[in-house]
Amino acid sequence: MAIWFTSDTHFGDPRVLRIDRRPFPDLPSHDAALVANWNAVVAPDDEVWHLGDFALGPSEERIAELLGALHGIKHLIIGNNDGPRTLVAAGWASRAHYAEIVVDEHRLVLCHYAFRTWNRMGRGVIDLHGHSHGKLKPIPRQYDVGVDAHAFAPVSLPTILASRRSTKLARDRVEP
Repeated sequence: MAIWFTSDTHFGDPRVLRIDRRPFPDLPSHDAALVANWNAVVAPDDEVWHLGDFALGPSEERIAELLGALHGIKHLIIGNNDGPRTLVAAGWASRAHYAEIVVDEHRLVLCHYAFRTWNRMGRGVIDLHGHSHGKLKPIPRQYDVGVDAHAFAPVSLPTILASRRSTKLARDRVEP
């Protein structure tokens, strides 16, 4: 069983095509691509932490259909665009505004919003968040797991941690 993180899918929310300039011609194409991308990496028994803004606008039936179509055991960390229909939908293993978990011996703080400081920050705890759609300058041990920052698919913790290291290594590399 693998553990995945994602955020800001905004299923059924036409604003993401305009505001975030997502590369899809229309909302049905957007939603279908995100479902396909999700299912391409997440297995049915994997665990997925969705850090908010799952869907805003779709009917209860459509939200239930989306949750049923997406692989994995799904946990929701509630975002500012998660309406009542998302919150009451069957298909969530848990719902909360905040969580602290351990994955691969890494302590994680999970919230929709990026924190300036967080619990045990000085002791190596990592902050995973969404909300900023890949536009927020990161601080050490803080990572945006939103689909805009990760090719519109859930991402694993090793990939999240390697993303910053590979950028730093490339930046620090001296060319002859």
